Amino acid sequence: MAALTAALGLIPTFTLPFGVPITAQTMGIMLCGTILGSRLGALAALLFIGLVALGLPLLAGGRGGLGLFFGPSAGFLLGWPLAAYFAGRTMEAMKVGSVFFRAAWAAVFGGMIVLYMPGIVGMAITLDLAIGEASILSAAFLPGDLAKAGLAGAVTAFLARVRPESVLSLTSTGWCPAVSMFALARRWFTGAFRKK
Repeated sequence: MAALTAALGLIPTFTLPFGVPITAQTMGIMLCGTILGSRLGALAALLFIGLVALGLPLLAGGRGGLGLFFGPSAGFLLGWPLAAYFAGRTMEAMKVGSVFFRAAWAAVFGGMIVLYMPGIVGMAITLDLAIGEASILSAAFLPGDLAKAGLAGAVTAFLARVRPESVLSLTSTGWCPAVSMFALARRWFTGAFRKK
């Protein structure tokens, strides 16, 4: 999966005026979690980040080296292992719905909700912005990341259909906050909390 994430860096990027590029590599991180599961997905993302830190030009645009960890995208880069872990943990714990739905939700939770937290903090620190201002800037990533989450769900569902043994996240179980949030929302909308 680290190799796939590197290969996704070959897709042309668009760098926003504040210095953070929009790349396809976030989808690779989402797939690390939805396919490999929490532990292996986080390790694959950590391996990728380690290789980038050593100077290998694996990021979009052929970038690599320690300097990237001090720029506007540092929080996103450092958040990749967390994103893969929580995407995988969500996929492992969620047993409701189709594989596509579960993987897409896991990609949204890990690859967006969790990833945006260190990403926004990193942008706020390096660009000398308030958290609110950095949050507004990060809204530019939402449409593309939602599309990548959908694609990650489709790829994971396809792999689960043609080679189920390759989707390691389907064989593990456990508790995850994203699943608890989903279960509460489901109970709320189905009327489970309504008084009889």
